[in-house]
Amino acid sequence: MPKRPNSIFEVFLERLFYFVLILSATIAASQETEDEKKAPMRLYINCNCDKNFLRQEIKYVGHVRDQAQANITLFIFDIANGSGGRTFNLEFKGLGDYEAIASKLTYDTSTNMTSDEIRKGMLKKVQSGLLPYVLASGLAEDVTYTVNQSGMAEVQEIDFTDPWNNWIFEVFGSADLGKESSRKDFKYRLGFQSDHVTDNWRIRTDVGLFQSNSEYETDGVLYTSERFRYNADGSIVRSISDHWSTGIFSGLRHDTFTNLDFRYYVQPAIEYNIYPYKEVLRREIVFAYKIGYFHNDYIETTIFNKLTEGIYDHSLDMQVRYRQQWGNIYAHIRGSSFLSDFTKNRLQLNSNVNVRLVKGLAVRFASRYEIIRDQINLPGGDASIEDVLLQQKQIATDYELGFSVGLSYTFGSAFNNVINTRL
Repeated sequence: MPKRPNSIFEVFLERLFYFVLILSATIAASQETEDEKKAPMRLYINCNCDKNFLRQEIKYVGHVRDQAQANITLFIFDIANGSGGRTFNLEFKGLGDYEAIASKLTYDTSTNMTSDEIRKGMLKKVQSGLLPYVLASGLAEDVTYTVNQSGMAEVQEIDFTDPWNNWIFEVFGSADLGKESSRKDFKYRLGFQSDHVTDNWRIRTDVGLFQSNSEYETDGVLYTSERFRYNADGSIVRSISDHWSTGIFSGLRHDTFTNLDFRYYVQPAIEYNIYPYKEVLRREIVFAYKIGYFHNDYIETTIFNKLTEGIYDHSLDMQVRYRQQWGNIYAHIRGSSFLSDFTKNRLQLNSNVNVRLVKGLAVRFASRYEIIRDQINLPGGDASIEDVLLQQKQIATDYELGFSVGLSYTFGSAFNNVINTRL
């Protein structure tokens, strides 16, 4: 039998001991629960997509427009895919309480999808990527996750045989008519494109027809401009390895603007990517060399007194692209010349930089520069006023230059998730 306390004082001490023990256990359990509780989810999204739609539909996280305020970041990088649509890479990264959680998902679209279908598909993919963060947060008990069994049955019954054998075709056309009291414009464009993409091959064709007619009247004088062009271009590219590929390019063209009655060309090419091609969504440094032959028949005798000529030429391209969390950088440099006369050459530079400098501050630069020394197709004689004003024919130039810069700074509430499109 347990020993009975000898006094009221001993009974008091015994009950006090049990009270302290229970209180300590309660405080420890409360402290443990508090330690396990995660901070509310704050999501920052950077993408070329309908971010307002994502904010509106995903209401169980706090959306912030400043990356520094987020504990979950989502960067979405996209590039054209073989179906004619785009492939989106979604990269989730947790910070703070969610630092241990990170994932990558892929979402593919096709040319047959509407913008609404694309954004709804993107929404489902983003919600799937957010699920691990939701389970790690205080919302875990509120999650209801279902799998549509009928949908699974349909997926299992799909015949994966592609009757088109990875070919994509597109036919397009447009017409534009404009009229004023002293001006009338009409232009149309027709085209056909095909693309066959596999892991080892890419076969492309591009056929186009364009015509533009314009009339301008001033001081009783009527000026007319007519431009006509057709072209057919094709290429076959073969992957050799994760870094090398080779191909051949050919085509033909007629263009009244550039004084070309008929032109055809053939160019074999080889390309090397410093990074594996599978990393193209994030980064690439590519070198491509082409060498070939082209033949020109001219509409008018050129400034070099030629009506027809054939020339061997070559070119070297370098393309740099980085898509990172701090921004995007793109640069393309191309140098070309004739093999028979290196003084006939051209240098082209295009660049685009978009960088987030500090909290809320972003800067954008874009530039285009060409040094032109190969205009052998220019017609002889002086250009008329119609040619200059109406851009009916190509005019001699030594260079072309374009530059733009943009700066933006955003400040204020970083947690306002309200979507309101009212007038």
